[in-house]
Amino acid sequence: MFWATGPVFLPAAEPSGTRTFEVKGEVRRLVPEGNVLVIKHEEIPGYMDAMTMPFQVKNPAEMAGIGIGDKLVFRMTVTEDDGWIDRIRVLERGGAEDPKPDIPGIRLVRDVDPLKVGDRMPSYPFTNELHQAVSLDRFKGQVVALTFIYTRCPYPTFCPRQCRQFAEALTLLKQRLPGPERRWHLLSLSFDPAYDTPSVLQEYARRYDYNPAHWNFLTGAMIDIDAITEQFGVIFARDGEGWSHNVRTVVIDAAGMIRKIYVGNEWTAEELVEAMVQAAAGGAEADRGRDGGVSAPPASEP
Repeated sequence: MFWATGPVFLPAAEPSGTRTFEVKGEVRRLVPEGNVLVIKHEEIPGYMDAMTMPFQVKNPAEMAGIGIGDKLVFRMTVTEDDGWIDRIRVLERGGAEDPKPDIPGIRLVRDVDPLKVGDRMPSYPFTNELHQAVSLDRFKGQVVALTFIYTRCPYPTFCPRQCRQFAEALTLLKQRLPGPERRWHLLSLSFDPAYDTPSVLQEYARRYDYNPAHWNFLTGAMIDIDAITEQFGVIFARDGEGWSHNVRTVVIDAAGMIRKIYVGNEWTAEELVEAMVQAAAGGAEADRGRDGGVSAPPASEP
């Protein structure tokens, strides 16, 4: 007979829906403060097209000695709501200098100025998932949160996270900003209009149990999408069939003034809702006060 003389430790169960892939790629940038490697990776069969994107490194020690241009092989793990890489091996050392950026195809763009907190939100024409023409000034009088996505994005910490957070915010806002309809609205704008037609967006929106009375998915002309994304510092470029991109989320008050710009994907639904509640209070004060102007702190980006 065997008697245990101490605690017995069992392996931690992997989260539901966990998938792992072996991936090859080349390091394009290092972000050591966030334990992030930006990697131009090959196609991941059955999951993701070849593209350039940031990956969270699970064990920061694995970043030691890795340089820009190094060719790697690593394990990528994705769950329903998270993703990371580990088991990194250098296959070939690269140069010390930053590689030249991948240049997307030439597009006609507007000459626009950057937007910051305290600026008035410009209006652009778009089309929603219900095939309805809408413009951003249609939402004047409502607090609006705007983010940028594309529906084929598979990685759980990018576009899917933005949509999950909006879905959670949808529930919280009903509690935090009750009252008349049309007090607040969520907008998810696709920067892949060639694929993300209104019908595609509607099917995608249904995954998140969205309510079109309070949340719409938008597409439009590339010239308008280029303009608004450039104004908020959203950078996207096609890599294969997918897109390499960064993340921005914006809160606009009922007077049409920009109140908050989230850089990256680390904000929570609770933080977004709190910013919208504050914007609602600030917008109400502006309506009672100065010509719709809003006093807001300057934008700060890490």
